[in-house]
Amino acid sequence: MTDHAHDLAALREATDRLLTATAKIDDAALAEPSRLPGWSRGHVVAHLSRNADALVNVLRALPMYADSETRDRDIERDASRPRAEQQADLTATAARFVEAAADPADWSRTVTLRNGVTDSASRVPFRRRVEVELHHVDLNVGYELEDLPDEFVAREIDFLAERFGGHPDVVSTGLADGTGRLWTTGGGAEGGPVAVRGTAAELVGWLSGRRDGAALTVEGGTLPALPPL
Repeated sequence: MTDHAHDLAALREATDRLLTATAKIDDAALAEPSRLPGWSRGHVVAHLSRNADALVNVLRALPMYADSETRDRDIERDASRPRAEQQADLTATAARFVEAAADPADWSRTVTLRNGVTDSASRVPFRRRVEVELHHVDLNVGYELEDLPDEFVAREIDFLAERFGGHPDVVSTGLADGTGRLWTTGGGAEGGPVAVRGTAAELVGWLSGRRDGAALTVEGGTLPALPPL
């Protein structure tokens, strides 16, 4: 069962790491490319701020974003702001999310996210943690997939394996990280089963679209092409 209190505590730690890192980025570095195609580091930071506000909306039973165009426009608007303004916004919005998530609530209730996706309210703190941890890596400031907490990586593989489970374009795929942990995903496409092995960091990098899977070992076929998240 999801423990939202644990996830909030872990989120605070992840946010502290992120804020320590972004505080060291100057204006010139903020304008440089991130690891996400077409996005500068400023875009990543702006997205993290707007995502925090959007998830507060989710917890309050409001639309996550007014619409996709507004989401994209707000990120583009905020991406070029000076570092001090970005840092202040990131700090304030992160605190607003933690405050909203700390309010007494029915954590078993169903909430609606972007594009009509629904989930348990109890998983929202972990969803925010995913944003913070993975986008910290995307900033390309020395925090790598291998630096992510092992417990987080295992849960994110759980989450992504579930997301691609039964996908019509993904063959049945077994995942193993060499420590005895196993996952299954796909299964909606003909073919397979395919066995994919590698470190947890490489697995989560491939599943999240952050690595191409070249460091993974594949048996029973070729590495499945995963749809974009």
